[in-house]
Amino acid sequence: MSTTQISHNTGSKSQADRAVTPGGRVAFGREMRRLFNFAPSYTPLNHGSFGTFPRSVLERRFKVLQDWEERECITYRFDYPERLRESRALVAPLLGAHVDELVLIPNATTGVNTILRNLVYEKGDVIVYPATIYSACLKVIQHLEETTPVRRHGISIKYPIEDDDLVELFKATAKRLTGEGHRVRAAVFDTIASRPGVRIPWERIVKACKELGILSVIDGAHAIGHLDMTHTGTLKPDFLVTNLHKWLFVPRGCAVLYVPFANQHLFKTALPTSHGFLNAELRPSKSTNSYFVELFKDLATVDTTPYLLIPEALRFRDEVCGGEGAIRAYCARIARQGGDIVARILGTEVLDNKSGSLRWGAAFANVRLPIPVVEDRDVEGTLSVADIEPALLWLFAVAAEEYDTYFQTFFFQGVIWTRLSAQVYLDIDDFSWAGATLKELSARLLSGEWKTGGAKVVPPRHRLAKL
Repeated sequence: MSTTQISHNTGSKSQADRAVTPGGRVAFGREMRRLFNFAPSYTPLNHGSFGTFPRSVLERRFKVLQDWEERECITYRFDYPERLRESRALVAPLLGAHVDELVLIPNATTGVNTILRNLVYEKGDVIVYPATIYSACLKVIQHLEETTPVRRHGISIKYPIEDDDLVELFKATAKRLTGEGHRVRAAVFDTIASRPGVRIPWERIVKACKELGILSVIDGAHAIGHLDMTHTGTLKPDFLVTNLHKWLFVPRGCAVLYVPFANQHLFKTALPTSHGFLNAELRPSKSTNSYFVELFKDLATVDTTPYLLIPEALRFRDEVCGGEGAIRAYCARIARQGGDIVARILGTEVLDNKSGSLRWGAAFANVRLPIPVVEDRDVEGTLSVADIEPALLWLFAVAAEEYDTYFQTFFFQGVIWTRLSAQVYLDIDDFSWAGATLKELSARLLSGEWKTGGAKVVPPRHRLAKL
């Protein structure tokens, strides 16, 4: 391959980490942060929403873009297909899957759309999902309800809930709907929900779906790079999507759509329908990997360079971070310890069940804010339900402008929570700072400051010192 084409050498170190890591692995926390792209004063506590990637991946991206532009047509025609398959092949072991059981797509929302819009629905069909489903996925189902015979059924879940109870609730709901004459066509469930950020017993739900004859659609937006997903190919959910740009250090947008060979015949088209589509008379009638893979190879003109950065992201995670197991263990540990610290500072609690399964292996901590919520607007020292939206908008703005951070804060089950993300570039001191900052913000909010818009100028404090 010409050196002017796409650069690809997963064994080489970038300028960004060569000087810092002459011996290989870098310590997690503030030393690791030096290898990322954050502004010096910024405290990143919300990795889960959009993810981020190290400087070495950014440098590689510049190189890939430069090489592509030097010979755009030749690169696209002759080099890109090979590199695309190489990236897919590197991801496949992380799912325990065959390379041709997965394709790369822009994001999990596109994947859920593609899955649900390829299914054929008849009168009486129902799609079930938990009430905590990601809002974009819910809107897909709502649109299908408008345009096809399928109907939707949300399962109300009261947290904290034990895994056994959640699985039994799902089974009971599916059996009840069947008893009422419906066919539960598909069930959409998360691996880790977004709000609140809790682990879902998705493996057990997949098994229950197989027992009940329901297609399992797993929204693993927060899965790969966050949880150990190497058993996916053995468990064989009917469909699974997972973002690589959230937790795997790949730039946005990049995700995987996993479909076992046995289900690939259900896909008639990709979204958007593009060059790989074949008319019904030409389309393979049986499950073949060739048609499924070709569908997603050329989906109109979009920036697919994130797909080609998977090798560098995985190299960084292996050589610099010490591998997937080390990353998962660290993030889960400081999420648990950090969440407990924040809860102690606030005098509240972390969302969890008695068995601890909601937080098991997760890099999220959902901490209740000390902001009592009531119906009456005139109760001093509280926040009314009607005022939650403008008050939280004030909190977001002040956190950004005065503290140079962002807190993923939301109203759930009558309580205001903040979802904190753990990552290799954070340490316990960051959570202690988060707790003190949230305590200040909560007090300012309850004082009514959000109503006047008046804000005291608060300096960045010790954030620069932490670096």
